[in-house]
Amino acid sequence: MLEASATSLTGKVALVTGGGGGMGRSIAETFAAHGARVAIAEIDAQRAAETLDAIAKAGGKARASVVDIREKAGVGEFVAGALGEFGRVDVLVNNVGDFLGITSSFAKNSEEDWEALYDINLKHVFRCSQAVIPQMTEQGDGGSIINVSTIEAFRGIPGNVAYSAFNAGISGFTRSLAVELGPVGIRVNAIAPETTHTLQVPIHDWIPPKYRDRVPYWTPLGRFGTPDDAAGCALFLASELSAWVTGTTVHMDGGALAAGGFYRGPKNNWTNLPIVEGAALGSLGKD
Repeated sequence: MLEASATSLTGKVALVTGGGGGMGRSIAETFAAHGARVAIAEIDAQRAAETLDAIAKAGGKARASVVDIREKAGVGEFVAGALGEFGRVDVLVNNVGDFLGITSSFAKNSEEDWEALYDINLKHVFRCSQAVIPQMTEQGDGGSIINVSTIEAFRGIPGNVAYSAFNAGISGFTRSLAVELGPVGIRVNAIAPETTHTLQVPIHDWIPPKYRDRVPYWTPLGRFGTPDDAAGCALFLASELSAWVTGTTVHMDGGALAAGGFYRGPKNNWTNLPIVEGAALGSLGKD
């Protein structure tokens, strides 16, 4: 039987990139609430301060590095600062990622677009992971690396081809690094969110009021994701609850990928055709 302490991160140090908002902030606060000392990397000084303040008010301990994690020097400063203050690293969450508003056909993408998307979605994941592996290995008691990608790594997304490709790269990186580091007890997993309401994607604000009643029909679980959903997945992957889990991706998507293009209708019927003015066409399983 698992003890209640299986979710405890007491005595552990967790590094979280993009910890000043959205999923990163919720992950950082959740880890701190479960006993971890937390170091965050955040490009926005005010957001970093707000996260630190929230953790301190809840009785936790955290530090922040105001850096651009896309830069090699920023990664170095972040990891060195965490080790300098806390002396170890047990968990790394590579949370930063963004489509940068680059939405156009692949034929119209520039090489500058590709480079920008590579830097913010994949390259920093390599750098941060490589920076903590020696310390995790030297400690001799394992660790957990958690990479946040997107459900778009597992399905087609027209208009965001390069973004999808770099996030698919995270999946390959996660699997291969997990095999490589398994012998030293370092687990490597990923979280792939579907649309989640964050500072980057304020999806509830983007949907016109007249369409908001349709939100429950767009995923099997009937809602968009929240930052706390990501925090729950991350806590599982960071804690002893997932002690024998490595090399896999948690699809934090409300069942969207499993649905494979099927949508629920107002009468609990299902269709793989668009819902037009509230009416499901070509539906299955009608009442």
